[in-house]
Formats: sequence, C-alpha cells, structure tokens
Amino acid sequence: MAVSAVVNGGNLYTPYIVKNISDNTNTVVKEYRKKLKRKVISSETSSIMRIALENVVARGGGKSAYIEGYRIGGKTGTAQKSKNGVYLVNNYIMSFMAVVPSNDPQAVLYLAIDNPKNTAMLSSYTTTPIARRILLDIIDALHIPKQKGEVVKDFEWNDKIPYAIPNVIGDSLDIAKEKLINFDIVIEGEGNTVFEQSPRAGEMLEGGGKIRLFLK
Repeated sequence: MAVSAVVNGGNLYTPYIVKNISDNTNTVVKEYRKKLKRKVISSETSSIMRIALENVVARGGGKSAYIEGYRIGGKTGTAQKSKNGVYLVNNYIMSFMAVVPSNDPQAVLYLAIDNPKNTAMLSSYTTTPIARRILLDIIDALHIPKQKGEVVKDFEWNDKIPYAIPNVIGDSLDIAKEKLINFDIVIEGEGNTVFEQSPRAGEMLEGGGKIRLFLK
C-alpha cells in the first residue's frame, strides 16, 4: 500500500483482500471499499516519482521490464540477508516493484526472489525479466491500451531494436517481403497478394519477430 501511495497521488488507503461476500443466491451481503487513511506525500511529489520510476525502466536498472507503448515504471531492490546480527555471504533477497501505466497507474506489482541461485546478484538480471512476463498478463487482464508519450528506452548493444510494421495489404508477396526484411514472415494461404497481416501496420515489433501474412 505504501508503494501505491507513492504513485497514486500520495493517498494511503487501508488494504483489503476480499472485495465482497455473497450468499448462495449470489446476492452480495457485504462489500468492502477502499478507505483513505491519510495523505502521505503531495500530488506533485507523486507525479515526480512516477516520472522517475518510468526512467528507471527505460534508462536504468529496470530495462528488462520495458514494454514498448505501455509506460512501465519500476525500481529494483537488492537486500543482503543477516543472521544473529551478521550479514550472510551470497544470500540476498532480489526484488522489483513495478507500476503500469506509470502516468495513470492501474496496477502495482511487487516481485521478490529469496536467495536466487546460479545468477548474478543483481535484481536487474533476476527479477525484471520475470516481472515483464507478469506485467504482460496484467496488461492483457486489465485491457490496458497502448499509448504515446513514453520515455524512450535507452537501448544497449545486445538489445533487440523494435521497428514500426509497414502496411503491406494489397502488395504482392515479393514487395511485402522487401518491406518486411527486418521480420520473420509466416505465410498463410495461397496466391500472390496480401489481403491481411498480423500484427497490424503501425505496431512496433522487435527485429526478427514473426509477422503473419494472409494471401489470396
């Protein structure tokens, strides 16, 4: 709830797990609603924090959680565990907090991995790729639309670069292949004219991504 308060305008709400209770006739007998406890930070500070969190994902340690068009905000965390007042060797809790979308939060995700093995002791390598997969499911479940105006990712040498998909509907197969040279093309149907494509023109897709062409 504290994380939510940072990104929702600074409002701390009383947490609850059950939304409502129904009887055997599916009639709601008790319903729980969010209750404001207090204002913990100003709306202006919350707005600055949302921008900062989006920059962490686009240009900092959270890059592996970046999803083009969905304005993901987040922050990595690495905590060394202790026992009897002494820090343990190579024993950490890796965590990642994410919010989607960062400019109009609909969901907050917190992911923690206790003492991961056989990996770099950096949350940017351990938690962020997993968080990205969960965020994609959240986006799908909540029907969060794509939008413009995001902080553009600072790509590294080993990142796959996304390209805008051109419109090839109505083109011959040879011309379509020339336009889609950056992608892996899957052909459906017989013929020499493209009458449908998936994904649609204008969408962003990483180089080497699959594009399905339907011919007639």
